[in-house]
Amino acid sequence: MEKSFKLNDIVMMKKNHACGTNRWLITRVGVDIKIKCCACGREVMLDRLEFSQKLKKILEVADEKA
Repeated sequence: MEKSFKLNDIVMMKKNHACGTNRWLITRVGVDIKIKCCACGREVMLDRLEFSQKLKKILEVADEKA
């Protein structure tokens, strides 16, 4: 079962980022998923399969109104 994620969700990855946090903001959803570190602002682009494998859980769901 694939976890449901969408634009502007905040997710937790399985491994911490080098800056020490593992909170990421999803900034692009498509064939590739682009995520931005909430602490240092570093952006990483992963293909959908790799992102799904590295995703631990969804921390905050983005508002549908925004």
